[in-house]
Amino acid sequence: MASEDSTKISIETWLKVGLVSSLLLSVLVIALVSSDKQSVLSPYNNAADQYSAQQLTEMRSVVEAGDFSIANTMSTPMLVNDWNDPHRTMLIIAGTEKPFDAAEASALHDFVTKKGGKVILASNSTNAQLVASEFGVKFFDAPVYDDQRYYEVEDDLGALQKQDPRRLWAAASVNQNVSQMGDEKLIPCSAANIAIAQVDNCRMPVLFHRPTAIQVLDEQSELDRDINILAAASTSARVLKIPTDIDNPQNPTLGEGMTGLIIRIDYPVTDVLDVKPNNDYGEIDVTGSIVFVSDQQVLANHLWDADLAEEEGYLQCSSPAYLENGHNCWDTDPDGLSAAQGDTNWNGNSQYFSALMYDMMEFDNPELSTTITRSPSEFYVVFDESRHVSSAFTSPFTEAMGVVVLLTSDVVLKWLIILNLFALLAIAIMVVPEKENWRHVFDLTRFRERPSKLDPSQYQLRTREALLSKVRQFNDLTRDEFMRKSPAEIMQMVRDPRLVELISSTRSYSNEELREVIPQIRRWGN
Repeated sequence: MASEDSTKISIETWLKVGLVSSLLLSVLVIALVSSDKQSVLSPYNNAADQYSAQQLTEMRSVVEAGDFSIANTMSTPMLVNDWNDPHRTMLIIAGTEKPFDAAEASALHDFVTKKGGKVILASNSTNAQLVASEFGVKFFDAPVYDDQRYYEVEDDLGALQKQDPRRLWAAASVNQNVSQMGDEKLIPCSAANIAIAQVDNCRMPVLFHRPTAIQVLDEQSELDRDINILAAASTSARVLKIPTDIDNPQNPTLGEGMTGLIIRIDYPVTDVLDVKPNNDYGEIDVTGSIVFVSDQQVLANHLWDADLAEEEGYLQCSSPAYLENGHNCWDTDPDGLSAAQGDTNWNGNSQYFSALMYDMMEFDNPELSTTITRSPSEFYVVFDESRHVSSAFTSPFTEAMGVVVLLTSDVVLKWLIILNLFALLAIAIMVVPEKENWRHVFDLTRFRERPSKLDPSQYQLRTREALLSKVRQFNDLTRDEFMRKSPAEIMQMVRDPRLVELISSTRSYSNEELREVIPQIRRWGN
């Protein structure tokens, strides 16, 4: 009994050591494999190098300054419909490095059309196509070539870089279809307009890096919705699938106003629960919105912040380079902005997208309590980290975290599940190898018989037979195979001097000696 108690205590100690070791090892492995990983378009990379120009750190800081409640998700978008107050939540998906599946696309469609959620999906590839198809929108698989609307860039020495008609600008509206606007489309939005959210009848310049084209395929696929192309390339722009031959038929020109760069679709949603003006909790009407953007880097640091853009050499319309190279800027294009109507300077994409985000939220909803609408912290902005490709080492961890999040959204329960998984792993590692190769044989016809008392003179013989049986089973031998083994071979299998003596010696062991040998037989082979 004392021997069993000490063994039990030893196993518990090993379990504790194994659990702590597995936790430390997991943290170490994750840190090592992630140390040199460069995530594209992540809001959490603050590296002070040139790669950080592609991150969303500046966007995150601007959203934080607007007092929105910020979160991120690394799991599947299938969970969006389980979020609290989805009609006051905006999901930002920037850079779809891996495609959505059908279930995720359907969940995002329900989030917008049934829950009143808000989504900004920025991508320049067909990885976003399954989501776009749910809304009747098409993403093309090549950049737009527009020799009328592209901006100029200088290098570090101030020399003009090579012209690149894939580096586009657009005069974008916040909530109006640019092809249906009248003279108000010439008016640039002033800082005062933006401050009081009066941006219905003005536009702002937006710079793109390498946008593709997006197009509404069937405006009548869902009748009860409002579709607006907020920004588009020029009429002569084409989708450049074959860069070396711009006149190739595979480089189609989509037509006037059809080469979309930013598309917004709004849905009326009824019977959403929230706090009403009388402070009662009841049903209200809201608007679900999704905005498709044809380039993820419109949200990135180097285009979000005007000062960073200036450091990168991006030129305003005041530069003579536009006139010298014979193409328009946003204040000289016939469908651009009028300098006579206001300030046409580009102040970073942050100005436009901040106004767009504010306009998409429910701040102007009269059915909502003012305790909600006057507090931006009651509105949520969630950055989706699930679209970024993980390395071969981190992918299992990321997928496991995704499964945990699918099981529960409670923080405490998440960690309990994770810790239990580690504990089960530790138990499996330490307990499973100790399982012996044995089997029970039951004879149900003899269950009434009492076992006969063992003759004390047989103790030594039974002990020797138990050892030999364990040696045979440990070496996975049948009885016949074991019987053919010579004494020398059997002793070579045992090796332990004291147990070899038990097998080969003819001397008689006292009961005390056998009690000392039995625990040694138990430990043999473990």
